[in-house]
Amino acid sequence: MRYYVMESNDIRRNLATEEYLMDTADVTEPLLLLYIQSPCIIIGRNQNAYEEINLNYLRENQIVLTRRVSGGGAVYDDLGNISFSFVTKKGDTTFGDYRGVTTPILQALRSMGAKSATAGGRNDLYIDGKKFSGNAMYTKKGRTYSHGTLMYDVDLTVLDKVLTVSKEKIASKATKSVPKSVTNVKPYLDPQFQLPTIEAFRDELLCHIYQVDSLKEIENKKLELTDQDRQGIQKLVDERYANDDWIYGQAPNFEFNKRTRVADVGIVDVHLSTQKGKISAIQFFGDFFGTKDITELENALLETTYKYETIKEVLNNFDVSEYIFNFSNQDLLDLLMK
Repeated sequence: MRYYVMESNDIRRNLATEEYLMDTADVTEPLLLLYIQSPCIIIGRNQNAYEEINLNYLRENQIVLTRRVSGGGAVYDDLGNISFSFVTKKGDTTFGDYRGVTTPILQALRSMGAKSATAGGRNDLYIDGKKFSGNAMYTKKGRTYSHGTLMYDVDLTVLDKVLTVSKEKIASKATKSVPKSVTNVKPYLDPQFQLPTIEAFRDELLCHIYQVDSLKEIENKKLELTDQDRQGIQKLVDERYANDDWIYGQAPNFEFNKRTRVADVGIVDVHLSTQKGKISAIQFFGDFFGTKDITELENALLETTYKYETIKEVLNNFDVSEYIFNFSNQDLLDLLMK
């Protein structure tokens, strides 16, 4: 088995690297990928970002959002998490056999002291009944790709704040995440493996997977990228993982409406529909006043990606109070996005 340790802490580039290597790497022997990223949310292929994520918390805390190509639920990663991937020839791995593909990880963790770590449920790893790893799998071009998270020292207080189903009136048929009791694996390891940095833990985990004392012993197993590889990876970042059309446009169509009453303004009631993550219909109702026709604002917002930053950019071209008297641009942005 060969391995590659990601150079980046950006989830978008790491997922692009995964996909690129899945398509191009020599998998006559299995390939193990390990990566660490700054705070981010990764939603599954069939999920609706608007239902899964508290997008305001995500924006205010500068948490990156992207979508992976495999199914499953939304996950939160930060610098206390290690992600791992296995790429194999399709015939070498049975699709859905999460117990089989996660065996090297489980065996390594048990040898480091987490004796009760086990596979459970459909695609998770548990310790003392609490989930510390979620996994997903897909096949492509005669290869099977399985990836998962490993919560070593994640800030668990963030999970309930950012992985929150929206309370807005949204109706869709997207796959929703099912919350589970979660834990970090660090406290279950022997003291000598409760290491101060995530990088040190990653390297120790890798040594235990290969059953060696030092990474120098497996230098010949390390994959190296070429400049051509990096160019191909950047292309995937730009076209997919950092592309709003991919992140939001894959969401199922949904309808949204919100009504507010504000002193000196009156009632403002917005009805909005999306298709492929863009506003396909929007109408404002209420007993508000304005010096300009509200349909001008409605028309400007059509085909805008339903995202805080893009809507704010459109509204910057208008003085909303001319359309809804005493209502500011920020008031309208909050009404549309909170």
